[in-house]
Amino acid sequence: MSSIKRSTARTACGMAVAIASVFAVPAAPAMAADAWPAKPIKVIVPYTPGGSTDTVSRVVFERVAQSLGQPIIIENKPGANSTLGVGLAARSAPDGYTFVSVLAAYSANMSLYSKLSYKPSDLTPVAEMAELPLFLFASKKVPARTVGELVDYGRKHPDTLTFGSSGVGSSAHLTGERLVMESKVRMTHVPYNGSAPILPALVSGEVSVAFDPLLVPMPHVKSGKINALAVASAKRWPGEPNIPTMEESGFPGFVMSSWTGLLAPASTPQPIIDRMAKEIAAATRSPDVARKLTELGFIPVGSTPEEFRKLIERDITRYDQIVKAGKITLD
Repeated sequence: MSSIKRSTARTACGMAVAIASVFAVPAAPAMAADAWPAKPIKVIVPYTPGGSTDTVSRVVFERVAQSLGQPIIIENKPGANSTLGVGLAARSAPDGYTFVSVLAAYSANMSLYSKLSYKPSDLTPVAEMAELPLFLFASKKVPARTVGELVDYGRKHPDTLTFGSSGVGSSAHLTGERLVMESKVRMTHVPYNGSAPILPALVSGEVSVAFDPLLVPMPHVKSGKINALAVASAKRWPGEPNIPTMEESGFPGFVMSSWTGLLAPASTPQPIIDRMAKEIAAATRSPDVARKLTELGFIPVGSTPEEFRKLIERDITRYDQIVKAGKITLD
């Protein structure tokens, strides 16, 4: 059984927090000096503990640590929409002992910031770990049970609808902006500090709609407090087969699910990249890890490095179009 050790470091002003968790593993046989891994591995999570990236990383890398026979340290380095932690990883030695877990915001940040401390070529894709479908939820104060009804209402009542998100530049925000663009319904964006405040805002009618993962809002859909109109993924969520996709709701190609994946500093040896990708794939396909991720609202993936590279590049282009059209910036 693995155990988790946590250490927390705070700066004097309390503005920066670093939380490290070590997934300890049973003693492994002695390894050759040039073998990898020969010492603990660090995975930077550029978000606070408890969020999507942190949760997936802890679930997946606990299993990977057991397989590799070395501890994996999860180090939280939040700040600047993940760019702080990603920048640290980009400047780390490419020796296979530092990685960084990222959300789809990694691709969006390439357009949201006019200047970053790193560029895509400073990091190399390892694997997509999990997909996080975003559902379109609506307040009961909005007379709409489908996306079509929402669009009709918005066109008849211009500038009355609002959409909430977990923050400017988040996947939820940019997905909402895409809905505004394609539906041609004017809606006001209401950003919140994370996803936690979105549910009470929907229940109270403070916001009309919001794209959000299903885990927290879905019980309130079942109790009749809010409505679930659609899911912005390629397929319907298996656990909620009656909720249509955005494509089925009249928006062809509207696939905007978020994702969580692993990057390494550029020039990390390819055999290490390939080995880590295979370990992630094995972990996400193991019954217990897959079950945990599914229960939390994720779709286990475990892609190849090349598949993840194509996903990142696709989303850089996709988000760039939305950011430019909406004149969104985080500078």
